[in-house]
Amino acid sequence: MPSGGLDRGPTGGRPGPQVSNDRPSGGAAPTPPSATRSTWVLVAMRAGYAYNWFDIGPALRGVGTAFAVGPAQWGLLVGAFLAGAGLLQVPAGLLGRRYGNRSVSLVGAALLAVFGVASGLAPSFAALLAFRIAAGAGAGLFFSPAISLVAGLYPAGRRGLAVGGFSSAFSAGAAAGVLLTALLIPSIGWRASLVLGGVVLGILTVAGTVAIPPSVAPARPPTVGRPTARLSALRFRGVWAIGLAFIGMEGATFVTGQFIVPYGEALRGWSATTAGLVGMMFLLPSVVGGPIGGPVADRRHNHRTQLALAAGAGAVAIACLPVANLAAVFAIGTTFSFAYGFAYAVMYVVPHYWREIPADQVPLAIGLFNAIQLAGGASVAYVFGRVVAISSYPVAWEVLAGLEIVTLVALVALPSTPAGPAEGGRPGAEGSALR
Repeated sequence: MPSGGLDRGPTGGRPGPQVSNDRPSGGAAPTPPSATRSTWVLVAMRAGYAYNWFDIGPALRGVGTAFAVGPAQWGLLVGAFLAGAGLLQVPAGLLGRRYGNRSVSLVGAALLAVFGVASGLAPSFAALLAFRIAAGAGAGLFFSPAISLVAGLYPAGRRGLAVGGFSSAFSAGAAAGVLLTALLIPSIGWRASLVLGGVVLGILTVAGTVAIPPSVAPARPPTVGRPTARLSALRFRGVWAIGLAFIGMEGATFVTGQFIVPYGEALRGWSATTAGLVGMMFLLPSVVGGPIGGPVADRRHNHRTQLALAAGAGAVAIACLPVANLAAVFAIGTTFSFAYGFAYAVMYVVPHYWREIPADQVPLAIGLFNAIQLAGGASVAYVFGRVVAISSYPVAWEVLAGLEIVTLVALVALPSTPAGPAEGGRPGAEGSALR
């Protein structure tokens, strides 16, 4: 991760440290060592948080045996986590504005850790479903405040690499969740593997509490002013365009990560190790896609084209999955993972350029389009499981690819990105520099 303040923003350097929009006016800018340390801890927490999203995938067959449920219920279980995460996205943005992004993100990570452990101890499928919803709610509280916290550590025009790295840490953690859980389950069982994921995230959350200084993102006083001004992030069409356009890709990201292991073991005859490695390739290459997509989004502002090409490439890759041999499946996973890593890094940079949204509402904007994507993605996961149950995996993969393409139509409503990022003088920026 780059250290804070290494480079000037595209609008020219001003002397002295640049204060992030994530902090209220007058808040202390983080020193470069503090920014670097905080970023790395947040990246580690992001990876641990992602581990707890995806460690359920290799456990699905064990869950099915333990509770006598099949693919339709598996889809419901995957979708339940996404629904819980989606429900808390917008509240997380509001809570982050009121109580500080640091505090809210740490509470969210702690909740995810606690209910990750509880998932491994669930006495029934209904209890497991409830615990996964609660774990998803914790994930929802963590994400948008945490990514806003990362972006706020760096000056104008230099947040792309940090945001891209933070975004890609999700895929590194998710890949570890799929691979390690697939390898651990034969020896320790699915329950212990879920408990392990929660414990690891709990340790990382304690480390975050110690390492991230409270001054980085303190609580801000309640906003005074017109109610309509406070709601601009919720009404801006760009937020809704990104949210609706990426419902398909959001669903595909989680469906491939969760279902590729049981699919490979049941239909392809892959060993647990092979299935885990394949699952990893549907997640890990986005570690490269994110750090490339973030800087590209900072330097070139044809964001609609960038997003459409990346998501389209991912859909084409998924459509080829039913007829691919093992080597081609690895290539498909690599292509899909790189594409969504690139796309998500771009979409998390774009809101920082929207002049229509006050700076302190950027977390709320990100929270809203994440909520839309997660709610829609939960439906996609459920539909995928139902198609598998009533038809077959090959048909379900084609349906998944089609849904990813169809939802991209909403990108036509995405506004063009301004030539330069919004500066502190925009409404609601409270005189601060870029986030």
